Amino acid sequence: MERKEISKSALKRLPGYVAYLKSIPADSSPYISATALANALGMGEVQVRKDLAMVSDGGRPKIGYLRESLIEDIEQFLGYDNTTDAVLIGAGKLGQALLGYSGFDAYGLNILAAFDIAPGAEQSDGGKPILPMSQLETYCWENKVLMGIITVPAKHAQSVCDQLIACGIKAVWNFAPTHLEVPDNILVQNENMATSLAVLSMHLQSQMKKKR
Repeated sequence: MERKEISKSALKRLPGYVAYLKSIPADSSPYISATALANALGMGEVQVRKDLAMVSDGGRPKIGYLRESLIEDIEQFLGYDNTTDAVLIGAGKLGQALLGYSGFDAYGLNILAAFDIAPGAEQSDGGKPILPMSQLETYCWENKVLMGIITVPAKHAQSVCDQLIACGIKAVWNFAPTHLEVPDNILVQNENMATSLAVLSMHLQSQMKKKR
């Protein structure tokens, strides 16, 4: 299927579809409709149909999608079948946790190495090298790294981001709770834990009020 342009909001929904499809018991029907998927995820049917149409042409009227083929279509669209090499900046507790997470392999992400201003060890618990920042530029250019992961304190995040861009990085996964200024050709994906916690907190407060 020819790759189509897709909105960032739709792109963020696709991993959720894959996760649900993979959770369906093996002895269930091999087919699933957009309606069933929408109902299971509490989403609008029209939205789900549009999203699936962007990544797969396998849907059939009154039958739906062959589940395994739909998973494959979405994963190929997301690039899970193509490994993306990345470097991580900030080998503190969060950085070490990400370095040790083996689940990234399933999503086509391979963290080659971590860099820190003052490395406390030569490698992570998972065996990934932890190198001084002075080696970042040479390492990125030699290994053709295009993605950087930032896990440094907020006050250092912008300078680290600038360094990554100077090293040829085109995409940044930012775990620092701060806004990053980047050129138009650089993509930044923020993981703001404060925002996520605020949403969860508001949901819990709402549920508690309903019980009173």
